[in-house]
Amino acid sequence: MTTPATLPPLRASLLTDDPLDLFARWFEEARELSRMEYPNAMTLSTVTPEGMPDGRVVLLKELDARGFTFYTNYRSAKGEALDANPRAALSFYWDDLARQVRIRGTVEKVSAEDSEAYFQTRPRGSRIGAAVSNQSRPLGGREELEARYRQMEARLEGEEIPRPDHWGGYRLVPAEVEFWQAGAHRLHDRFLYRRGGGDWTVERLAP
Repeated sequence: MTTPATLPPLRASLLTDDPLDLFARWFEEARELSRMEYPNAMTLSTVTPEGMPDGRVVLLKELDARGFTFYTNYRSAKGEALDANPRAALSFYWDDLARQVRIRGTVEKVSAEDSEAYFQTRPRGSRIGAAVSNQSRPLGGREELEARYRQMEARLEGEEIPRPDHWGGYRLVPAEVEFWQAGAHRLHDRFLYRRGGGDWTVERLAP
């Protein structure tokens, strides 16, 4: 296991002009070197329409020059929060590598075509589950949910599972990206990228 004592310090010379390039490098290292089953797990933080902060773990499904994409039920609590306030934060923490990345920015829905393409890659059971779950709504009991699942499974046996209109992707377009790496004696390394116009600036922060 990597520890702060064995990690080389994160120097400015190791940074990239675009933080998404550095994130891609760190993410690949997390996939290869960490023992996490889901190195793509990230905490998504939103604010409810009433102003209450809320957080939950979701999975990063795509990273490109536009930002960070995840998929969910648009009618869920997070979907309602993002409708009211389309700004959010993401947090990654890879314990084995003693690294953390924090991202803040605006959130937009991905295209219906992109949502459809990803939905069709999911296991059949997961597609049925997405269709029958009224995510974040009160549920009388697990039996009720399982009954809905069995009914749809039987009704669509041998057929494609259609993507529900209320299910699809969101993309967080980053405005700030902070890289944190643990250091000996708690002298951690922190670098914060900020987007100004189309360019990124970066500065070192005290731990």
